[in-house]
Amino acid sequence: MKLLALSLRSLRREWHLPELRTLGASLILAVVALGVVATLATRMERGVLASAAELIGGDLGISSPQALPPDYAAQAAQRGLAVTAGAGFPSVAFAHGQSQLLDVQATDGAYPLRGTLELLDAQGHTITGHGPPPGVAYLDHRALVQLNLKLGDTVQLGGRELRIDAELVRQPDGGELVALAPRALMNVSDAEQAGLLGVGSRARHRVLVAGQPAAVRHWRDWVQAQALPQGAQLITPEQTQERMRSAFDRASAFLRLTALLSALLAGVAIALAAQRYARRKTNEVALLRALGTPRRQVLGLLVGTLGLLAVPAVLLGGLLALALAQITWSFASQMFTTVPTSIPIGPACAAALMGLAVLAGFALPPLARLAEVPPVAVFRESAARHVRRFDALYLVPALVALLLIWSQSGSAKLAGILAVSLLGVAVVAALLSALLLWIARRVAPGAHPALRLGLAALARRRGMSLLQATALSLGLVALLLLAIVAPALLEGWRRELPADTPNWFVLNLQDDQRPGFEQALAQMGGQKLNMAPLAVGKLTAINGLPIDQLKFKDERAKEWADRQLRLSWAGELPPSNRVVAGQWSGEHPAQAEVSIDTMWRDMFALKVGDTMSFNVGEENLDAKVGSIRQVDWSSFRVNFFLVLDPAHANALPHTWIASFYLPRGHAEALAQLSRDFSNLSLIDVDAMLDRVRDIVNQVSGAVRWVLGFSLLAGALVLAAALAASAQERRHEAALLRTLGARRSQLRAAAACEFALLGLVAGLTAAFGAAGTGLWLGHAIFHIENFVPPLGSLMLAALAAAVVVMLLGLAGTRRVIHTSPMRLLRES
Repeated sequence: MKLLALSLRSLRREWHLPELRTLGASLILAVVALGVVATLATRMERGVLASAAELIGGDLGISSPQALPPDYAAQAAQRGLAVTAGAGFPSVAFAHGQSQLLDVQATDGAYPLRGTLELLDAQGHTITGHGPPPGVAYLDHRALVQLNLKLGDTVQLGGRELRIDAELVRQPDGGELVALAPRALMNVSDAEQAGLLGVGSRARHRVLVAGQPAAVRHWRDWVQAQALPQGAQLITPEQTQERMRSAFDRASAFLRLTALLSALLAGVAIALAAQRYARRKTNEVALLRALGTPRRQVLGLLVGTLGLLAVPAVLLGGLLALALAQITWSFASQMFTTVPTSIPIGPACAAALMGLAVLAGFALPPLARLAEVPPVAVFRESAARHVRRFDALYLVPALVALLLIWSQSGSAKLAGILAVSLLGVAVVAALLSALLLWIARRVAPGAHPALRLGLAALARRRGMSLLQATALSLGLVALLLLAIVAPALLEGWRRELPADTPNWFVLNLQDDQRPGFEQALAQMGGQKLNMAPLAVGKLTAINGLPIDQLKFKDERAKEWADRQLRLSWAGELPPSNRVVAGQWSGEHPAQAEVSIDTMWRDMFALKVGDTMSFNVGEENLDAKVGSIRQVDWSSFRVNFFLVLDPAHANALPHTWIASFYLPRGHAEALAQLSRDFSNLSLIDVDAMLDRVRDIVNQVSGAVRWVLGFSLLAGALVLAAALAASAQERRHEAALLRTLGARRSQLRAAAACEFALLGLVAGLTAAFGAAGTGLWLGHAIFHIENFVPPLGSLMLAALAAAVVVMLLGLAGTRRVIHTSPMRLLRES
């Protein structure tokens, strides 16, 4: 209690010190930056997840090839969840003597629980609605054209006559974003009465639920504790589609990156403030040691003072974080209309704890070193500067920084890239600063007086200059990553889905149909036609051992081994594929070779040189694994897990698969194409493209909000870090003023000093941000051909020199305008 009282008295006495106030302000900013970014990131991740829920029409669901027991809906209702039940199946529709296979969704009046069902009424107005009532059907434009129907006509589905009340424009679809046939919606009671959902039907039954997140989790836990019907599986927003998950993963990585950079900026500011506070306390500690105070008690007094400062600072920072997050969310939430509006408290509490960890990690080494000050330092100030003993405490800031990177990144790869990049920036900044100081000693004597004073000040405070340049470089690289590189990454992500991305796929195209199909497609205005051979076969053996006798660690391997496989072949490496092991086989390898995707490598524990045996029709083929590929499955190109060489695969029985881009508004031409080539399956992926683009737009807007606040927080923290060094110049300014130096000379000297520091830090940060951005773009976000905006980064480096100079001058303004006598007395 006595030590606590002494700490409280010390804090009250020293509160006027700018170093202590800067330390408190930096800690508050650290908690605010971490708390706001983490809170916004949590809410925006919920928003992104809510957008994913719109893809399936609910928060969670179950899909089964047979009717689901009523217990699932009953348990959901008991938990206060909204429930909708339905089924999807293919069915042939008849109208005007014509027939057409449709992809039918049978729904009830509650569908959809999430998202919107967009319809076009008879007046041509777009409206939102729910599932059709009994006796009514909604058909999409393609189905209406194929059957020569208009709104108000009737169509026969399952032997029942249904009136078409609206045109189906857009619907939540259980994550099945690929339309194998024109789409239709009908009432589930009509489907049951028509016998379309009976035993032996091809229907896939679904139960979807929506409600409060806690109730959804409880229902999910109950479902997973049950024995699901054979073939049943959960439908979750995260599992809607691989392309959707890629978008969500990228969004999450962007949000984590911004929070992490904000935390590191705060750590830099706290480290500088703690260093200055420790230097200020040197004489007081030396006096306490001379009066016989034990070293442990001195350290306890310092830690107690810091702790009493930290507690109200983190509480205030947490409250400010919640308030600012709520204010910011009020502007950003329009992008996520379905996200829960309650503000999460957890991220702010976690930010407060992390702020304490940052304070302890970055402030402990200088304070512990301060306890080593000998008593003789009371009489001889130079004695305090001889304490240079290295111990494990100097590793604490690095360990805390690594902890921050690991906890905020959520990815070992992202953590490693940032840790290595920031370490490299720190090393380069220290080396460049040392080079600048070496040049300063040789150039200063013959330089302009103002420049000579500035260079002399840098050289005289060698350790502080190195520390400041390194800290400024780390702070600026974080700001450049936030302000320039991250928006460039977002724009690269957006460019991956240009307007002419292939939106149609074709299956079952025969060899003799290729010329006619190409000609018909050209007349329609189709573009970017890409064809690939497609053979269907089975994997029979690996390295000569029958596949049914092998055991694999990956649970997916058996399921895939039992499937029919789709094989293709190509002489050149397909676009959106990258060889990561082995070599591409080319047109004519000496023996049959197969290139496998990385998922197959991991699933079947394959390596280059292994042998895989396939059965295709009546043909058997043994192929050596010649290469392993990384495939970009979000590219919307025709991609395959297994690609053979053409020389040994051309003789296999096969058809062709094609992709092409066709602008909207060609429904009649597509209907004629389908009639001319009746064996073809036309697959519409426009819905998937629209959903991906929607998610990209939502995520881009969300990330810009987070980036905007992170940039503001980073700038404030950087200003606090620079302001912490102002006290160092007070004594020197007083002596120079006493010796006759004019204010203009002192301003010019300070401008030169800070401009040189800013130039070194800016150039280091610009190159560091460019290298880090290039690494992140290829290794984390997988954006092809991403190049950081070097011109913008170079301009930012020059601007950084000016900004650092202005901030430094602002920090020394009071010193220059204060009388020398007062400065000497305060010193």
